[in-house]
Amino acid sequence: MTDRRNPRPVFLSMRTLRALATAFAVLGALVSPLAHAERADRDKPLNIESDHMSYDDLKQVNIFTGNVTMTKGTILLKADRVEVTQDPEGYQYATAYYKPGGPLAYMRQKRDGLDEYIDGWGQTIYYNGKTEVATLTTQATLKRLAGGTKVLDEIHGSVITYDTYNEVYTANSGADQVNANNPNGRVRATLAPRNATGANQVQPGGASKPAAAAKGDLPPLSPSKSIGNPRE
Repeated sequence: MTDRRNPRPVFLSMRTLRALATAFAVLGALVSPLAHAERADRDKPLNIESDHMSYDDLKQVNIFTGNVTMTKGTILLKADRVEVTQDPEGYQYATAYYKPGGPLAYMRQKRDGLDEYIDGWGQTIYYNGKTEVATLTTQATLKRLAGGTKVLDEIHGSVITYDTYNEVYTANSGADQVNANNPNGRVRATLAPRNATGANQVQPGGASKPAAAAKGDLPPLSPSKSIGNPRE
């Protein structure tokens, strides 16, 4: 009969220890990117102010009109009209519309861990709370700003899709981009050099420090050929 009060020590060979260390390292590599990319915006409550609100029970949609301002964490959305729906899983979806003759619909979101913001404009802005993807259509513009004011990157297109989770975007040309300087309606972009971001990294406690030298800077927004849900 084994004496459970005094269990025999277990000895592991160096080969076994190295195998376990490798396994834990691989597991950490798989988990760390998810933790680093995790954002708090999607878990924040949705707050909306407007001149008028109505609810369409048939379509299960809340309709806000007149000087609409919507916030969700660091996400800010302004438009003449915003329609909000929610799926059975609790994910929220917002579609913002501009008023013809008035200002375009506008959105802003702070980049994770940086003193940088993404500003966007379009006649329509659709935000998918599940995939965390914003789609700006017709006269669409997307800007990356340091400190909220200094423009670093600027993209113009007919449709711009910005994946706020992975911080990548796509831009497509279109007829609404046609003008004397752009007769084919092509996408136009101005991108800052990697070593000229001018952004400050946010430190614990709200403090900030100047961005590192070019070698250590975080890259600017990355163009992407496709947008998908990283959690599907």
